[in-house]
Amino acid sequence: MKRFKNILLLADQGTGGSPILQRAAALAKNNQARLMVVDVIEDIPRHMPMQIVTITPVKLQKLILQERQKQLERLVSSIRKEGLPVGVSVLIGTPFLEINRQVLRQKHDLVIMAAEGRNGLKGRLFGSTSLHLMRKCPCPVWVIKPTRRERFRRILAAVDPMCAEEDKNLLNSKIMDLTTSLAKMEQSEIHIVHTWNFRGEQLLRVRGRMSGEMIDALASQTRAIHKREFDELIGNYSLENLNHRLHFLKGDPSIQITDLIAEHGLDLIVMGTVCRTGVAGFFIGNTAESVLQEVNCSVLSVKPDGFVSPVKLETAGSWTPKFRNVAGDLRPFNPGQI
Repeated sequence: MKRFKNILLLADQGTGGSPILQRAAALAKNNQARLMVVDVIEDIPRHMPMQIVTITPVKLQKLILQERQKQLERLVSSIRKEGLPVGVSVLIGTPFLEINRQVLRQKHDLVIMAAEGRNGLKGRLFGSTSLHLMRKCPCPVWVIKPTRRERFRRILAAVDPMCAEEDKNLLNSKIMDLTTSLAKMEQSEIHIVHTWNFRGEQLLRVRGRMSGEMIDALASQTRAIHKREFDELIGNYSLENLNHRLHFLKGDPSIQITDLIAEHGLDLIVMGTVCRTGVAGFFIGNTAESVLQEVNCSVLSVKPDGFVSPVKLETAGSWTPKFRNVAGDLRPFNPGQI
């Protein structure tokens, strides 16, 4: 798998010695990619009361930043000894905003981070840093649930072949390409799922003036259309040499996919986050968001080509933190210098 060339790992206080760091390093080595380990610390307001200590907010921020920089240097020292070039950076501000800006500045093509919360993703993802990044980050975001396993044994690709828009069709291709590449690298079993539904079926059965036979016929036609498109999508990929299973399921995607993950013990889901472009306040696709609120496994989310992040690099006159966002340059910010 030689797909990613500039990987960003979002570190936190629990990253040291964890499998996520080793996984990021292994992926960078396999791809001959650059690896940057980044953390984001909170900005200390200048008006913060400091009467009880003999230090200014500016100096305190500098000390915190320098200490975290040293921690990251120690964190990556063993990886550097193996010959892998690894950079470190400490940013100041809101994590999802600063990571987005770092991606835009440095042209990262993958963000890796640990799932937030003790219980992994479930009940923790929505509204969190990881979901913000899945919504707004221009590159794929890989949120990894902590595990002792060294590889992903079973990977699920969630596809939607019933997309009229060209960018969504390309999104399916991205999902399949990433899934098959990862499966080859990890020697994983592939599961590919498409869920379908006959919209309004229950309402027609309860209140519609149509016979049950006619409603069954319409549902059957809908199923046939979805199945044809699903088969056509799968036919574009050579899966003969890969251990794979296909799942064509009727029902609510969030329920069907969540049950599928639990039933087969799936470790990772690769799915698209479909967002509008050119609109303030981007949103994750309704289906994707409902699934992400329920799943309890690692998630690799991708976006269509041409996706434009709503997060912008700061311009002159905009709000900025009190320090430059890269460790090692601790001079106070002057907005006119941006």
